[in-house]
Amino acid sequence: MPQTRRTFLAATAGIAATRCSPPESGEAEPAALEAAMKLSLSVRVAESFSDKRNSTMNIDELIAMAKRYGYEALCMRASQLGTHTPAEQIAEARAKIDAAGLKVSMVTGDFAVPSNNEEGPMLLRNITPYLDLAEALGSDLIRVCMKKDEDIGFARESADEAAERGIRLAHQSHCASLFETVDGSLRVLQEVGRPNFGIIYEPANWFIAGEDYGIDAIRQMQPYLFNFYIQNHRLTPDGVTEITTWKKGPVPVDHIGVWESGGVDVDAVFEAMHEVGYEGHLTIHQAFGDVMPVEEAVRKSYEHLKPLTMRRAA
Repeated sequence: MPQTRRTFLAATAGIAATRCSPPESGEAEPAALEAAMKLSLSVRVAESFSDKRNSTMNIDELIAMAKRYGYEALCMRASQLGTHTPAEQIAEARAKIDAAGLKVSMVTGDFAVPSNNEEGPMLLRNITPYLDLAEALGSDLIRVCMKKDEDIGFARESADEAAERGIRLAHQSHCASLFETVDGSLRVLQEVGRPNFGIIYEPANWFIAGEDYGIDAIRQMQPYLFNFYIQNHRLTPDGVTEITTWKKGPVPVDHIGVWESGGVDVDAVFEAMHEVGYEGHLTIHQAFGDVMPVEEAVRKSYEHLKPLTMRRAA
């Protein structure tokens, strides 16, 4: 997207510290200036990339930061609240989230799922505690993990149980999983074959795995798009981290902000998501503990991404 267009959208969206005041005439804002996507802040922002169990911030600080910078929801993970958390603590946190006017866009109820290890798919053998957690937090979406074809049958059963409670399940497009490739993801989604089972589209993992993450892939995923994660990495032989893929082996990367070039083509991704009519949550899903101060990164992510969520003019 040309810089002039970004500048125009940023100004009209009224982002960051200087926000636009309502038109004095009382005329309605044009449709092109309305946000099509709701910005959600993953509590992962305060985690280290390599340590998903600990956070540098507590839930009160994360709620306050999300509210301060204009996010509409939190994406919950076990570093703050999970199936291991006492019910009283979950209820207290829910009250605080509600009081701040925020929603919980999705829950990741344990540490094995985001770690994408061999224990990750075990939630599909007993989904009930995860449904209880989502319900307690007022969320209708749970992230799951699948590593082998034998997980597909359990995913069907879990989706059926979730449907009885009005809850959806979704798997992130993730390296070293059944969703590492576009074709693999589509196959599993079709084999599970449940309307409440979909995908969390996250372009950086497909980028790392050497997959086409752009408009052609997004069109194929359109019927299954339940969430939209965004993070960024730069491929480099001297990368600070190696990410394991089944397709390419270890891939060295540097973690960079979504506002930086050299990684995912963020502008093109948003153009494609608008083209297919995606209007769900957009979740900032980057662990900034290893990159830069968390609050600065959260602010810069909002400033860069908010204009991109604006509806396109007809």
